[in-house]
Amino acid sequence: MRVVIGADHGGFPLKVELVPLLEKLGHQVVDVGAHAYEAADDYPDFALAVARTVASGKAERGIMVCGSGVGAAVAANKVKGVRASVCHDTYSAHQGVEHDDMNVLCLGARIVGGEVAKELVTAFLSARFSGEARHKRRLQKVLDAEAKGS
Repeated sequence: MRVVIGADHGGFPLKVELVPLLEKLGHQVVDVGAHAYEAADDYPDFALAVARTVASGKAERGIMVCGSGVGAAVAANKVKGVRASVCHDTYSAHQGVEHDDMNVLCLGARIVGGEVAKELVTAFLSARFSGEARHKRRLQKVLDAEAKGS
């Protein structure tokens, strides 16, 4: 799977840990930065880069790491076609894909450590949308709202 990853200064050290895992799992990695620690950078720049890469189809899934994951999710969800969520437990990381077709995982590096983050990423990337009628129906309502702009 082609996976895009990004991080601001708050998530940069964790992103550095996650890239080798993604490669070990056999994924193609698109790294949209930050490529060096920069204390004054801004999470929306990287969250939007991750989201746009997923929305364009240049990656199937995205991972964004910032301090809490919250700002990243807020920014990423502004891009049409993106369903981003903060997940700090493995159930949410896979269930978000299985039920809601989540395509961007947002992590808070100040909330979870490296080993938990690796478990979250593995759960997220191994999950598939269930396609069950109730999940399709609910997702369609979300997509309809997105298309209407409300």
